[in-house]
Amino acid sequence: MTAMMTALAAASRTAEAPPLGRKPPEVDRLAVRIVTDNVVIQFVPNEKRGDLAIERRTGGNTTPDAPPRTALNGEWGLAMHAESQIGGETRHVLVDFGYTPEVLNNNMAILKVDPSRFDAMVLSHGHYDHFGGMVGFLAANKGRLKPKLPFYVGGEDAFCLRKNPGGNFGAIDRKAIFDADLALMMSEGPALVADHAFTTGRIGQVSFEKPLLPTQEIVGIFDGFGCYPEKMPAAKTVGQYIPDDFDHEIATVYLVKGKGLVVLTSCSHRGVINAVRAAQKASGIEKVHAVIGGFHIVPPLGDDYIRQTIEEFRQIDLDHLIPGHCSGDRFYDLARAALGDKVVHSAVGTRFTFGSN
Repeated sequence: MTAMMTALAAASRTAEAPPLGRKPPEVDRLAVRIVTDNVVIQFVPNEKRGDLAIERRTGGNTTPDAPPRTALNGEWGLAMHAESQIGGETRHVLVDFGYTPEVLNNNMAILKVDPSRFDAMVLSHGHYDHFGGMVGFLAANKGRLKPKLPFYVGGEDAFCLRKNPGGNFGAIDRKAIFDADLALMMSEGPALVADHAFTTGRIGQVSFEKPLLPTQEIVGIFDGFGCYPEKMPAAKTVGQYIPDDFDHEIATVYLVKGKGLVVLTSCSHRGVINAVRAAQKASGIEKVHAVIGGFHIVPPLGDDYIRQTIEEFRQIDLDHLIPGHCSGDRFYDLARAALGDKVVHSAVGTRFTFGSN
């Protein structure tokens, strides 16, 4: 099949995501489970902080007859399972796939996350530590996922081949998405997800933040992988690697009744404050209840940058700040010192439930 025919075939199986509309849905309850992350914590008690219920899970599954053969694993990457309720209606959304399918599938089994119940999947951006587990996950769950399950990305840019200073950083396998009978949804603007959530669409640069650019991308199709030049801005179709501006990155957001927005930032390459502002703009709602995920505040970004970010969070006046993945230990330490119990440690297996009282 020629490149043009392949592009036409892909276009026929790709759609623009349904727009958010004037007002986001309001959920009664939201539980976010950390399925894959960098950190596994032992012996941390369950607790409640206001309306937020924090349930920690460690170790593996035991049986009366044999010792456990598996345990929760941590690795560089992120995957989150969101379960929301409106009245008697429940929706399940997977946000990102972590680095490897072995860890993703293992942790899902231990945590009893059932992929057959998924109503949508969202891939925040085209970095391997967020999509690396995807192909193996789809293979392990062949025939179990709902037909035409919506699969959201922030635009064609997500599929470009990328490299980091160490070399090839991979590309999302578009064919695996189609082979799994998923409905590929382009979410360049704010889009409704599973009737309970929404994506921010493209995240504008409106804050002080100067995001790091750790990877480069190249436009084109290489051995069946990559992004189609005809769907990309002309400025990026230069036939060589260029700095990755993460224009395709999206965050996933819920509005919890009586509480405000809960923003799942994933990696925040466009800036975590920018992601929050994008959620506010898309929804028309200023109140932010919680921000959870990777904030990407790592070296060479130093203490002054961290403190400015914390001050922005203070002005936003959110209730819970849950840094994980690429947020950095230094950010956690300084945020905890400044914001106290608003800052919550995240780890593999932890479930955060909002609107629980």
